[in-house]
Amino acid sequence: MTNALRVFLVLVRWSSESKASRIMFVCGVLAGLITGASNVAIIAVINLILAKGLLAPLLWRFAGLCAVIFLSGLTSQNLMMRLVARATRDLRIKLSRQILSVPYRQLEQLGVHRILCALTDDITVVAAGFGNLAFLGTQLAVMTACLVYLGWLSWRMLIVVLACMVVGIFCYHVPSSRSARYFHRMREFWDVCFKSFRAITEGIKELKLNRERRRAFMAEQLEPAIKGVYRHEVIAETIAHIASSGGQTLFFVLIGLILIIAPRLAASDHQALTGYTLTILFMITPLSAVLYTIPAVSRAHVAAEKVNALGLSLTAHCTERDAQGEALQPWKQLRLSAVAHLYQCEGNPDKFRLGPFDLVLYPREVVFLIGGNGSGKTTLAKLLIGLYEPDEGTIALDGTAITSDNRDNYRELFSVVFSDCYLFENLYGVDNKNLKVVTEQYLRDLRLSSKVAIEGSKLSTIDLSQGQRKRLALLSAYLEDRPIYVFDEWASDQDPEFKHVFYYEILPDLKAKGKTVIVISHDDHYYNSADRIIKLDNGQVEYDRRIQRAAPSENVSIAVAPLA
Repeated sequence: MTNALRVFLVLVRWSSESKASRIMFVCGVLAGLITGASNVAIIAVINLILAKGLLAPLLWRFAGLCAVIFLSGLTSQNLMMRLVARATRDLRIKLSRQILSVPYRQLEQLGVHRILCALTDDITVVAAGFGNLAFLGTQLAVMTACLVYLGWLSWRMLIVVLACMVVGIFCYHVPSSRSARYFHRMREFWDVCFKSFRAITEGIKELKLNRERRRAFMAEQLEPAIKGVYRHEVIAETIAHIASSGGQTLFFVLIGLILIIAPRLAASDHQALTGYTLTILFMITPLSAVLYTIPAVSRAHVAAEKVNALGLSLTAHCTERDAQGEALQPWKQLRLSAVAHLYQCEGNPDKFRLGPFDLVLYPREVVFLIGGNGSGKTTLAKLLIGLYEPDEGTIALDGTAITSDNRDNYRELFSVVFSDCYLFENLYGVDNKNLKVVTEQYLRDLRLSSKVAIEGSKLSTIDLSQGQRKRLALLSAYLEDRPIYVFDEWASDQDPEFKHVFYYEILPDLKAKGKTVIVISHDDHYYNSADRIIKLDNGQVEYDRRIQRAAPSENVSIAVAPLA
């Protein structure tokens, strides 16, 4: 019952943010109470009919109560169902907005599997628990009204009933608490399961190609997690069912005690004894419903704790403001001053330092970021475009420091194609009256018109090779038409012909349109297409130089001069 109260409080808190939800909640509770009182009133009427016979007034009273029970029960269940659906909807939207508002670096640390588990499994379990909670509330209202009626019949017998109920609640609470602990452990294994499911979907090619890796993955990660969920769920449910069955058995023991003790306590009042017996028998149904509902409510409590913990974690990291759209102004200088990034590896107190970087970028220049794997190119790019907040130093645009207050607007300067880019089927966020005409022209330029068409604002397909998918990502970047373009190993998946097009046609064309282009590249044969090369080594700038132009050739020797 403690978990049920906690889930109830969670529902109150989640619904309190909306006036309509508050009204639904209050009306649903009142309708449930009316249902409970009417159920007991009908028992009293039946008791009177047994004592006095089938009189017309009692018959009409019985029919009226039946109608009230039907209407109030239907109203209560419908309102609580709508409240649960509304709370679940609002929670998913709220969590999604929080995720989109949290700094990217914190999302990386939280882990995609935890976020997915909260958005899918946890909220579904909570929603089911809320639904059970609505039913549980109605049954508790019925039982409460029954106790009131029992007290009206004989307060001495009510004391006996309450004493038995206290013993029963205590006997139920002990195994129920243990069951809740197993539900907590089961939920931890679910996190590992979601991580493993993600590994299956994203690493299926690698798993298919290596039998030993596949077997080890199944034996060491996936199967232990799934078995852990199964084992703890079975134990938790078994303990809960033992507690539920024990609770019902105690009620039958209570009926036996009433039959033995009642004649003495109720002064051999046959009507009171009949009323007590009928009421106790009637209470068995709502009690059984309560006892079998509580395990689902306990799971909902565990899931709600996880959702709340994730929400609090996201809120704690939510330092960026989702600014209103502002017109992009021409810029003159983007300066990084002593910017550094610190890597913190889990289980290792030592921090790895990237930087400090002192760099200045200007409009209408093509900049190549080069260096070996792990030299820090992509991390520097994430710092530059505002996905990472510098641990040290400042980034300033035309003398204005970039902070959490203006970082969202600052990111609007950049169109980025990541090496692991994600493609949206819909061209979201593109405001172009001639979208179809412009998109079709870009598709022809990118040599994709034979495979992809534009239908409204939706691409006909994104099921393409990796190189072609990157061309579609470039299409999205073109349509955004931002001042600064960033390409992370974009040409690595292109054929030689289109790689030549990228370096000697696309990059010069973007520069001619006034764009600044930053290219992370290992293609040393094409370095002569850059205006400037910044080389990183072990997290530091090895050199920052401008290119002395030579004729385009894949065999050209690039001359570099120090950056003025």
